[in-house]
Amino acid sequence: MVEMHELVPGKRFDRYHELGQYAFGEKLGLYIVVPQQLVVEVSLCIVYMVTGGQSLKKFHDTVCPSCQQIKLTYFIMIFASVEFVLSHLPNFDSIYGVSLAAAVMSLSYSTIAWGASLSKGVQDDVQYGYKASTTAGTVFGFLSGLGDVAFAYSGHNVVLEIQATIQSTPEKPSKGPMWKGVVVAYIIIALCYFPVALIGYWMFGNSVRDNILLSLEKPAWLIAMANMFVVVHVIGSYQVYAMPVFDMIETLLVKKLDFQPSRLLRFIVRNSYVAITMFFGITFPFFGGLLGFFGGLAFAPTTYFLPCIMWLVIYKPGKFGLSWWTNWICIVIGVLLMVLSPIGGLRQIIIQAKDYKFYS
Repeated sequence: MVEMHELVPGKRFDRYHELGQYAFGEKLGLYIVVPQQLVVEVSLCIVYMVTGGQSLKKFHDTVCPSCQQIKLTYFIMIFASVEFVLSHLPNFDSIYGVSLAAAVMSLSYSTIAWGASLSKGVQDDVQYGYKASTTAGTVFGFLSGLGDVAFAYSGHNVVLEIQATIQSTPEKPSKGPMWKGVVVAYIIIALCYFPVALIGYWMFGNSVRDNILLSLEKPAWLIAMANMFVVVHVIGSYQVYAMPVFDMIETLLVKKLDFQPSRLLRFIVRNSYVAITMFFGITFPFFGGLLGFFGGLAFAPTTYFLPCIMWLVIYKPGKFGLSWWTNWICIVIGVLLMVLSPIGGLRQIIIQAKDYKFYS
């Protein structure tokens, strides 16, 4: 996608759907890309609402274990109140500081997570086998896990919007610094995720929680700090994925429905969006199930095989060459992810919902 950003001389595809329209046609490209991209970005914002609320609750419970218990619902609303304010920042450039803080916090809390797990040591009676007791449960758990992985590597959905903020000239095209940024970003993601996954599973086995910080209790001050780092991280990440949605909705209202561009329109649109994602986060706070479900249903198309299809359509690499095989393998894997992962995630949500009291 970085390579395709300026594939037409003198033109930049600043939005995912613009690249889709170039590849598939004006109308078809819009219908293929926009609904999928919207599902990805909205689902991410819902998951971030849940994550932010859970981490705030864990912070409160860790700092003050003797205090009166407060509903998760209220913590999600507290998290949303910050997003109500930040959502009125005008564009990607304006959230640079928030995004940078989010990146630093991500590396910090993941380091604390695996460091505290290592310090805690291997737990008594730790079990490394399958968590499910039936074959069906094991298969569905595996499918949900695939969705989790798909969810973890999903930056493709806003890569063109981010690249659009980089200056570009024929001598120094934007793909140069963007490629460096992408490589650094994925190295940081690997440094965050792999130690947590490996050490966390080594210490806790199959009893580890969806959010590993919820499995840790001591040292209390460190776990409390890590959870606040998570909150800062998802505050910034929410805005990165909400900005393209704001842009789409406001563009539609102004260009298609003849609304006047104004501060009032921005105020209503952005506050309504934050309120809707907050409502769904409060209603369905099933972190693990949401990851698996949305990871397969929404993230697999836009991240794993739609860019590959565009590459084949636009560049038409020679059949059975390295580029042709690489893209087709990604397409096949992506389609399988899209079909299978939501099944495991949906089953997990249903199981969790059996014992869940709404708005508790």
